[in-house]
Amino acid sequence: MDKSLRVLAALLGYPDAQLRAHLPEMRDLLRAERAVSPSRLTELDALMDTLRRADPLEAEGHYVELFDRGRATSLHLFEHVHGDSR
Repeated sequence: MDKSLRVLAALLGYPDAQLRAHLPEMRDLLRAERAVSPSRLTELDALMDTLRRADPLEAEGHYVELFDRGRATSLHLFEHVHGDSR
């Protein structure tokens, strides 16, 4: 399960070239470890396929809009506690 947790954490990261290069390996690790339910694995496969096929700048831009600029989906704890102070 340790490897699956690492893959899931990595998929929350910025979708740079390094992350996209490791998508096939990540998919294989999830399948081999079988810690994720088949329905969730299907959803993760869709996410990884989207990241693999997307234009790199579009994937990165979408990430920024969703996690850096979206208050409800921000990955930054400060945003949830204090709001945007800029």
